[in-house]
Order: sequence, then structure tokens, then C-alpha cells
Amino acid sequence: MDNILEIKNLTKSYKDFTLDNLSFNVPRGSVMGFIGPNGSGKSTTIKLIMNLIKKNSGEINVFGLDHLKHNKEIKQKIGFVYDENYFYEELNIIEMKNIIKPFYTAWNDTFFEKYIKEFELPKKNKIKNLSKGMKMKLSLALALSHNAELIIMDEPTSGLDPVFRSELLDILYSIIQDENVSIFFSTHVTTDLEKIADYITFINKGKLVFSQTKDEIVENYGIVKGSKDLLDNDIRGEFVSIKETDFGFEALTKNITRARQIFKGKGVIEKASLEDIMVYTVRGNI
Repeated sequence: MDNILEIKNLTKSYKDFTLDNLSFNVPRGSVMGFIGPNGSGKSTTIKLIMNLIKKNSGEINVFGLDHLKHNKEIKQKIGFVYDENYFYEELNIIEMKNIIKPFYTAWNDTFFEKYIKEFELPKKNKIKNLSKGMKMKLSLALALSHNAELIIMDEPTSGLDPVFRSELLDILYSIIQDENVSIFFSTHVTTDLEKIADYITFINKGKLVFSQTKDEIVENYGIVKGSKDLLDNDIRGEFVSIKETDFGFEALTKNITRARQIFKGKGVIEKASLEDIMVYTVRGNI
């Protein structure tokens, strides 16, 4: 399986923040969930991929091409879906399409009409009168209508009601049935990724925590709960982080098999959700 996006030793420094030596790959035909708390570097990474800001060091290759040397060629095949839309609000959908269409050599009106119908978008309505969910669908229709092979989504489900979120995830799932298309999905709504992601990349404070298959993460991470008398210094060192109270402890392990061997039926050991993993890792010991 080849990679549609490759990031190696990527660094970007600001006065009060550094994206530090970040490396991960997005395989072709996959959904990569990109998670981390606010301020972790997700938006900085996306801006670097899109060549909107300059890196300090490292490599970014998209479709096997250097993102600086082949900037225009790469952007022809990238679809970008933002949390906030950047449309002209007084235009209708067709008028907006006619502005965007000339920028893409592979634009296909037949595809656009297909997606507008499939997404149930009212072509003659002004964009200002569309709901947030409809605007998100419009962004996706525009991305898919120029044969984008990499779709970059920045918090696409943020602020959407559960019905629209579910519908959008169904649309994304149908898109990746085409094994040439990959989706890079940056979000803090980790439950969405549990439904559709193949891989998860987690960053915190500008550093990579992990980039693994979702199945590996679900298989290996767990939450251990028990009384404090089960803890000693050696056992504490087995955990990513521990929350202690007067009544006991809860802790995150990244080796659930070993945790079962250590505790041997004592306490409670459960699978960890992506949200658990992110919260415990970011919060640390308390």
C-alpha cells in the first residue's frame, strides 16, 4: 500500500509553540483521524501541508511529490473542508460553483450535479440561508467534483447535530470505497473517528504521541480501576497516567494484556475509548 501523504521530521517554531519533529504517513484509500487538544498543533500541521505557512525543517510529500516544488499540481488533487465556510454568502450554490470551477482542470459538472442531488442541497438557495450541515455538504461536493484524491477536513462535524453528523459520516464512508481516495480528518469529536477511521495520529503540545491503526490502539489501551493498595512505585510506572482519589484510582495503560497479568483479576480492567486515551494522556497524573 502506497502513502498519499508522508510527513517526516516536520518542525515549525513560533515564539510560544513548536511543532516538534513530527512524522507520520497516510496510506492511500484510508481515513486518518488526527486528534489532540486545542493548541496541540493540528491546525499548524494542516497549514503546513497546504503550504499556507513555511516550515522550519522536515519533509512533506503529497502524492509522492514535494509539497513546495509541486504546489499547484498537488492542490489540484486536494479537497479542503473547513469547520467554518468561506463562501460568498449572498450567492446561491450554482453561482458559488461557477466561481470555484475555473480553478480546477479536472472539474466535472456531472459529478457536481450528482452530489448536489445526493446531498439534497437546494441549488437556488443563497448560501447564507443554508444550515451549517448543508454548508459542510456543499464544501464536500465541491471537493469531490474536481476528482480530489486527498480530502483534508478540519473539524468537519463540530457544531453539527447528531443526525447531520451521522449522515456526514455515512457520506465519508461511501467516499473511501474508492481506494484511490484518502481522508485526513482533524477533529476533537473522537467518537466520529471510532466509527470510520482506519488510523489515528495523536499529537500533544506539538509532539507525536502515536500514529497507529485504530485496531492496534483499541486492542492495546485500557483503563484500570481499583483500590490504592494495589499500587506501588513499580506498578505506577506501568501506566501512562493515573487519577487517584481517597477511594481508589483509575489509570490508563497502553498494554492491557500486561495489566491483566499484573492485577490477576483484582480491580477492573476495561477497553479505553479514544477520548479516554486523549484525556488521560493530556491530563497526566492527578
